[in-house]
Amino acid sequence: METAGSYPDMLQKQLLNQYRGLVRICRSEYDANSMALVKRSFEFLMCQCREDQKVHGEHIVQYAAQLARVIVKEMGLDAISVSVALLMHCSAMNGISMVTIRKEVGERTATILEELMKISSLEITSSQEQAENMRNLILTLVSDFRVILIKISERLFLMRHIRGISERDQVVLGTEASAIYAPLAHRLGLYNVMSEMDDIAMSVLEKDAYQTIALKLRASTQQRNRLIREFIQPIREDLEKEKFQVEIRGRMKAISSIWRKMCRQKIDFDEVYDKFAIRVIIDTPLKKEKADCWKVYSIITDHYQPNPERLRDWISAPKSNGYEALHTTVVVPGGDWVEVQIRSRRMNEIAEKGLAAHWKYKGIRGQAGIDHWIEKVRDALESTDVDAVNVVEDLKLSQFSREIFVFTPGGDLKKFPEDATVLDFAYDIHTEVGNSCVGAKVNGKNVPIRYRLKNGDKVEILRSKNQKPKMDWQNAVVTSKAKSKIRLALKEEKLKEAEQGKEILKRRFRNWKVEFDDSSVRKVIRHFKYRDAIDLYFDIATEKIDLLQIKELLTAADKAGERRPDRIEPEAVEKIVTQPVSETGDFLVIDEKLANVEYRLAKCCNPIHGDDIFGFVTISSGITIHRTNCPNARQLLSRYGYRVVRARWSKTEKGAFFPVTIRITGVDDLGIVSNISDVISKDLQVNMRSISIDSKDGLFEGTITLFVKDTQHLEALVRKLKKVRGVMSIRRLDH
Repeated sequence: METAGSYPDMLQKQLLNQYRGLVRICRSEYDANSMALVKRSFEFLMCQCREDQKVHGEHIVQYAAQLARVIVKEMGLDAISVSVALLMHCSAMNGISMVTIRKEVGERTATILEELMKISSLEITSSQEQAENMRNLILTLVSDFRVILIKISERLFLMRHIRGISERDQVVLGTEASAIYAPLAHRLGLYNVMSEMDDIAMSVLEKDAYQTIALKLRASTQQRNRLIREFIQPIREDLEKEKFQVEIRGRMKAISSIWRKMCRQKIDFDEVYDKFAIRVIIDTPLKKEKADCWKVYSIITDHYQPNPERLRDWISAPKSNGYEALHTTVVVPGGDWVEVQIRSRRMNEIAEKGLAAHWKYKGIRGQAGIDHWIEKVRDALESTDVDAVNVVEDLKLSQFSREIFVFTPGGDLKKFPEDATVLDFAYDIHTEVGNSCVGAKVNGKNVPIRYRLKNGDKVEILRSKNQKPKMDWQNAVVTSKAKSKIRLALKEEKLKEAEQGKEILKRRFRNWKVEFDDSSVRKVIRHFKYRDAIDLYFDIATEKIDLLQIKELLTAADKAGERRPDRIEPEAVEKIVTQPVSETGDFLVIDEKLANVEYRLAKCCNPIHGDDIFGFVTISSGITIHRTNCPNARQLLSRYGYRVVRARWSKTEKGAFFPVTIRITGVDDLGIVSNISDVISKDLQVNMRSISIDSKDGLFEGTITLFVKDTQHLEALVRKLKKVRGVMSIRRLDH
């Protein structure tokens, strides 16, 4: 291979070794013309790059070659995709024109690369919400599917090297992957990619939960391996007797999958019974696949009792992304449940490489199901009535949900996610139909708006002119379209009420001889801790606030000062939180020269000294300090990254205490509450704000709010409380 010869000997040798490794992988997959394209692309890459150019700490050529290996080996894509992967970073860093790439490498490489560059450019330079990235990403898909497959590969490769980037970039990358690329990988049939992305994202975004589950899985490895061996042995013997060429694998479920199940079903780790799955892969001709897979199913169920409700036949009716397999769940001696997946070799390749493998076996016809999905998402994203962020959330939620089909009175078929209600159906027809919905006739019977639709239902909406959307309707729908319509209607109704409240307050101000101006209104908002004036006016209109309290606030003599949060003075916060420092001009820099900067601790996560924190610049309340694992952190970072500033704690101010809430569960022994109270107030001399204990069926659950100096103080308290007899678990609550 000829190169420009502009690299030191050692580096030149390393780069050529990378090239030879890539060629060895490609040679078994591509013909002579394709291999010529790979060689031409690599030579162009070597000539265009310099010795000092690096991507995430690696030389750009090495990085590109490793990414190209993923494209070939794991994604099963063609030589054009390899060519694009080799050149995508080089062309961006060195500003190589598409004209040059067309001339030196080829037209098809340049076309895909150009679309890929648009996506990458948008993510790097745009301050729009991540959902806008999603819109542009999906719209690009229809032109050439390789664009999204290459982009997913690039994100996966970067996530595998996530520890080499900054902590903030890790959070952004993890959020982006879990919200956008993992759901796309799932829809394209790339289940292994989806699981790996979700696991890496969870290791960044939910560190404690990830490490806890990983530790428990490692602790049970030996027992699990023994169970897998004992499960497989009789099946393998019978399959070999039937002359099957078979491969049987036992695999752990993804940590993120286990975590989602724990959250969804509100259960502990030990209550997740199907932590691993068995995959049976048979070598069989295409014509005999279906019959042989069912024969394998019969052999397995001869040994183990199946659960008929958990049987999934995706061979007779493959998924829209081409996935084919038989899934069943069986019970083994000891009572554990084991999921078994039965596939042919062809089905397994499609399951692991998704759309790319589908091309290999079915050609362009295999894209029909994906095209339908893309058109649906395109319609939703292009609609001005739907908030793009909600579409992303809807995609996240629908990742693992099934779909149902229901009929309109006219016989039209409509598709909804599982658990969709009458209200979802109404808003899918029209906004006004949803706003005035009071129920429905389903299969001729009257049902309420919260009725969950089932496959095959015939639905006729019942309406009333007096009906209006209510706040709790948001919990009665599952589709993003219905949620956004309800939010819009509630917002409009709230604005009408707020106008009336404003007029009421104006009249009262005149009666009290107080000038109705911004300073007076802001004083009321600050005192009663409202988010904005609209919330204040709305509560006045709905009589949720006593106007006499407002009068007393505005007409009373000067007081020592406004109320402060319990034990947390704003001045203390300003001393405790050091001035944030930014590495680039994209972030707000706060130092001693910036006067009158207001700080406050976020109520959604209640940070205390020692927590990892960041600052968020609000519109009207200065800077709010959040924990990095705050429930709202992902949304703030992905939607408003330009308003996030780095922050850390300085030395603790003497006498500064922070409120924190913990939840304690345990056995309801005699005197347990007294013992807990003694440890808190006497042994550790910690002040309590409140304590609430509930007891049921011999167990208790208590919520305690107390004041601590920092995280070390809290950890010491937790260690002490865990030693109290009867206490089973203690965890800190966000609020």
